[in-house]
Amino acid sequence: MIKNYFKTAWRNLLKNKVYSFINILGLAVGMAVTILIGLWVWDEISYNKNFTNYEHIVRVKENSTASNSIRTFNSVPIPLSVDLRTKYASDFKRASMASWNLSNILASGDKKFSKTGMFVQPDFAKIFSFKMIEGSLNCLNDPYSVVLTQSLAKAMFGNDDLLNKLVKIDNKKSVKVSGVIADFPHNSEFSDVTFFIPWDYYEADHQWVKNSESEWDNNSFQIFAQLRDNANVNVVAVKVRKELDGHDRTDKPEVVLHPMSKWHLYNEFKEGRNTGGNIEFVWMFGIIGFFVLLLACINFMNLSTARSEKRAKEVGVRKAIGSLRKQLITQFLSESVLIALLAFALAILLVQISLPLFNELADKQMHILWNNGLFWFTALLFTLFTGVIAGSYPAFYLSSFKSIKVLKGTFKAGRFASIPRKILVVLQFTVSIALIIGTIIIYQEIQYAKNRPVGYSRDGLLTVDMNTPDLYGHYGAIRNDLVNSGAVIEMAESSSPPTDVWSNQSGFNWKGKDPNLNASFGVIRVTHDFGKTVGWNVKQGRDFSRDFATDTACMIMNQAAAKYIGLMNPIGETITHEEDKNVFKSYKVIGIIDNMLMESPFDPVKPGFYFLDYENANVVIARVNPSLSMNAALPKISNVFKKYNPGAPFEYVFADDEYTKKFSNEQRIGSLATVFAIFAIFISCLGLFGLASFTAEQRTKEIGVRKVLGASVLNLWKLLSTDFLVLVFISLFIAIPVAYYFMHNWLKNYNYHIGISVWVFITTGIMALLITLLTVSFQSIKAAIANPVKSLRTE
Repeated sequence: MIKNYFKTAWRNLLKNKVYSFINILGLAVGMAVTILIGLWVWDEISYNKNFTNYEHIVRVKENSTASNSIRTFNSVPIPLSVDLRTKYASDFKRASMASWNLSNILASGDKKFSKTGMFVQPDFAKIFSFKMIEGSLNCLNDPYSVVLTQSLAKAMFGNDDLLNKLVKIDNKKSVKVSGVIADFPHNSEFSDVTFFIPWDYYEADHQWVKNSESEWDNNSFQIFAQLRDNANVNVVAVKVRKELDGHDRTDKPEVVLHPMSKWHLYNEFKEGRNTGGNIEFVWMFGIIGFFVLLLACINFMNLSTARSEKRAKEVGVRKAIGSLRKQLITQFLSESVLIALLAFALAILLVQISLPLFNELADKQMHILWNNGLFWFTALLFTLFTGVIAGSYPAFYLSSFKSIKVLKGTFKAGRFASIPRKILVVLQFTVSIALIIGTIIIYQEIQYAKNRPVGYSRDGLLTVDMNTPDLYGHYGAIRNDLVNSGAVIEMAESSSPPTDVWSNQSGFNWKGKDPNLNASFGVIRVTHDFGKTVGWNVKQGRDFSRDFATDTACMIMNQAAAKYIGLMNPIGETITHEEDKNVFKSYKVIGIIDNMLMESPFDPVKPGFYFLDYENANVVIARVNPSLSMNAALPKISNVFKKYNPGAPFEYVFADDEYTKKFSNEQRIGSLATVFAIFAIFISCLGLFGLASFTAEQRTKEIGVRKVLGASVLNLWKLLSTDFLVLVFISLFIAIPVAYYFMHNWLKNYNYHIGISVWVFITTGIMALLITLLTVSFQSIKAAIANPVKSLRTE
């Protein structure tokens, strides 16, 4: 019986090739999009699950109250880790200090690499259950050792025996390879980390790190910890919350434990509370995937019910010879399941073809799980479910026809029979229009932030990390050589690149300050030529100058800082800063500059202070000569840096590129939304095309009569198109408020955002109407220009 059902279904598919093609293609595209979204969602929710101790790992964060606002930082003081290991040993199994992801130079013989690595304590390897290729989990016990990822080890040493090979760090000391670990997956916290060096080496090489062992107010480090198996993270979090109290802190600090399961999806904190994050995009794309598949199912339902009169006689004959209704339902469901199976096979092919491009667009490394039984079992259930959902309405609708009426020829679908189809078309275009509106608003928000004034010139501005000691102490010589080469018109050094602020400090006082106010400012230490190099705009006062020897005791602030401290005329005023415990230094304000946008382009510019300092530089900033092409300028710049820093490869970044990266997440989301919106429109138009062709076929006699009576092609086109345009208008009235609600809430996540313009909805409406007209017009005009004699004779 089942075989007969599928044989009959196959014959019906071949008999109605156009409708079968539309159904299969529509379902295939819908399934392909859903599978791609499913792979993306799976990649997101499985983030960091490669770590054995996933359920018990926490990142120790800190809430700090400053400027009447609570901010949550990943940076914490070193002494806190000691307390977690000792005072709370019953709750914490392990705790490890860690540096930030740092760029270091690793050299072996003539091979030199600039790679991202971390300085960590020995327990780090056990907390994150390193997958050892060579060596053991005790690989970080030796202070003068290094652990390499497999890919970096192979690049440095080929297939040689790796253990105990020597690697020179930052052109300083040599350490031996004590372990080789498997590369971290792309969807893990440390995917870009390629080596680990013991914390003891970090302290021995950086005196300020050693000094920080007893400093509770130096939040410059990370702490990762592993809870004991029986510990509850929420209970432990309450225990340790006040652990930073009583250490001369004025910012009301609180310890926060952030479980690894929330690092990626719940990564946002506002006013000290975890408010969400990437999980919103997971839900958003999951819902989009559901609706895209629903659109494809709607196509199937629409075309099947639209052809009900064509199959009415079949139903009547079957019932007359004894078929039960449940047998007819099974027959029609078999057809839809067969279509779903064919569509799934095509969908897998489409996914395989599009995955490389999709991975690039989404910044993922996903693949079809060919050898995963669970994937295929889920896919089969997914296909059967899709087939049943897509065919359920047609099956129950067609099987309900009365055989007597059908066979007598008195059967009529009824004037209300088209209402379900119209409702489904409205739903299709409502979803598609809402996606278009969302895509346009995301694009506008990105462009709005990109065009935001940044307070300096990014064109031709490049930065080079000072990651070896060879670059220190040669400022004047390097600057002269770069300028004399003709490739650079100005150069400076800074403690932060122009696209970030690496230091935030409190402890500042000024005239009239509320003694209870704990204010935090971005602190950037620069050389004399910084302002000329970046092209900042001095609004009041003056820039740093070599003509004034006292400028080392002076400072420049941005407009946000001037506004925050509230002085009518800050020029000439004195700001004091607690440099060390009970050690104060006074600075005279000599200038106020336009706000330099150095952090998030979606947030207000933070109050910032700029100090003259040649001792604490971290980056070289250079302005490339605009009269030279980059191809001509970069080799000259490279030669200068190789002269002073021969042990390191010349690596640089452009401020423009770094600034663009700040939009990467929003751009990825916008690009994915655009792709899904295009597919949604395509699926909707495919169904509309099929429905229009069937409508034209159904009204062949009417069109012929109208033409004989003098109707023009234009009149007939309007007749066949008007119904569909009305449905799109209804969709617009539903989609616009729904899209406005969701996008308005999305924009509230950004402090610096656009207002939603009415032109977005007008433009989308015009687009939807044009798309509908183009889709429907082909069939309408084809029917309108047909020979009426032929159509009437056929009828």
